[in-house]
Amino acid sequence: MCKSRPRCAWTAAPTGLTFTPMTYQPPPPPPIQPLAIDTAELCRRYEALFTGLVNDVLRERGLLRQALPSAIMPLERDMRKAGVAFTIKGMKDRNVEGEMQQRAAMLEALREHCIVVWDTTGDDTSAQWGEVMTRAAIRAGCRGAVIDGGVRDTQLVLEQNFAVWCRYRTSNAMLGRFRMVGYQLPVRIGEVDVNPGDIVFADIDGAVIVPRPLACDVLERAEALRGQEQQVKGWIDQGMSAREVVDRGGYF
Repeated sequence: MCKSRPRCAWTAAPTGLTFTPMTYQPPPPPPIQPLAIDTAELCRRYEALFTGLVNDVLRERGLLRQALPSAIMPLERDMRKAGVAFTIKGMKDRNVEGEMQQRAAMLEALREHCIVVWDTTGDDTSAQWGEVMTRAAIRAGCRGAVIDGGVRDTQLVLEQNFAVWCRYRTSNAMLGRFRMVGYQLPVRIGEVDVNPGDIVFADIDGAVIVPRPLACDVLERAEALRGQEQQVKGWIDQGMSAREVVDRGGYF
């Protein structure tokens, strides 16, 4: 059977069989498994680090493609947030039927400590985030938004002290230009796969994605590396040469 065709059902009727099309409903995403560290504590501890350190730990584990594209940058340089990925997929589309109801359902699905991650399929025209969404997200306990696309109402977003990373700013709303396809589903941004429940950590150098099963181990290893890095800085401040630092197990 062609996958693009709707499912259908044959039902008995007084005059014979009738054909009834059925709308396909994708299965719900699997439940997000709990972590060994409480989510609030996990976020706080990640936010005490920096993305370069976490990226180094991911590299140690052979994960070389966990940094989102370098064009995705914070609205302000001191923004730093960690949270649980709440993924959204969308694309250019002029159809507006039912769109506001779809947006409302998405916003009502946001949960405490999440970070919204927008895969826009490369959109370069519309703003997927703005002032009103920010208000709804804050009320839900959302920690921030990482958007492979645009933001508008920038000053009004900043006035709410909400952390946003994006690729561009524009006054274009997405209504009639772009719309969601779905949310809480696997997405890909650049070369990075992002699944609902993964850990997002973002700062002035952009955003990295930590696969959920590795979230606690990566955190603890990064904290240990931070201590080692402080020691290396001390050696340099004491006047050691670069060669002496490396001979002692340091790095640059």
